[in-house]
Amino acid sequence: MVELGAPKSLVGVIVALVILLPEGLAALRAARKNRLQTSLNLALGSALASIGLTIPAVAIASLFTGMTVTLGIDTKSIVLLLLALFTIMLSFGTGRTNILQGVVLLVIFAVYLFTTVIP
Repeated sequence: MVELGAPKSLVGVIVALVILLPEGLAALRAARKNRLQTSLNLALGSALASIGLTIPAVAIASLFTGMTVTLGIDTKSIVLLLLALFTIMLSFGTGRTNILQGVVLLVIFAVYLFTTVIP
């Protein structure tokens, strides 16, 4: 990645995508079959399990290697995270969702990916 001039944080995004890919595809298949609850359970459960297992594993590995781990995000990412949380609160707070709210979340995700690749 360094040879391409990409930032180091892109490696983390690629690893996360590879880890979440199988469950993400299963969630998409469930959504296509109009099984929303199964789709949400697969997607959110996979993300929670990946985060819940990866961070402790990296922390333990850093203890053995003597390396320091920084689990922080920059200001742009914090703003995008808060914007996504606000959109989710609007969506789930009313009890009804529509395609526009989903598209807004996808655009926020695309902006996050773009700002990760081109800081």
